[in-house]
Amino acid sequence: MDILFLDANILFAAAYRENAGLTCLWKLAGAHLVTSGYAYEEALRNLTEAVQRRRLNQLMKRVARVVLKVEVSSLPVGLPLAEKDRPILDAAIGTGATHLLTLDERHFGRLYGIVCGGVLILHPREYMRTRR
Repeated sequence: MDILFLDANILFAAAYRENAGLTCLWKLAGAHLVTSGYAYEEALRNLTEAVQRRRLNQLMKRVARVVLKVEVSSLPVGLPLAEKDRPILDAAIGTGATHLLTLDERHFGRLYGIVCGGVLILHPREYMRTRR
């Protein structure tokens, strides 16, 4: 079973408009969806409409939200990742996720296809392609 850690931008994009394409992740057999409180709060903060926030909360009913306090980062020294994105990768590793799915090509793009701490970092389109 794949354990998919969803970055804030995945949560945001899935809730932004009704019937967003990313909601296909919620329908996958053999996939367990997880995220962190940090990612959830970021997505919620960036959704401006009440209907979007309601959609996010509906989606979250099928996502395990982990509360993970990382005292010491498990990330490799020199990893080219913005400070604000480190808690996302740390949480993905800490939850035992098999994949970190993110739309953040600017910060995570150079890490797409790389396994870091046992977690394969992918754009959701690439994850879906590999499942077929």
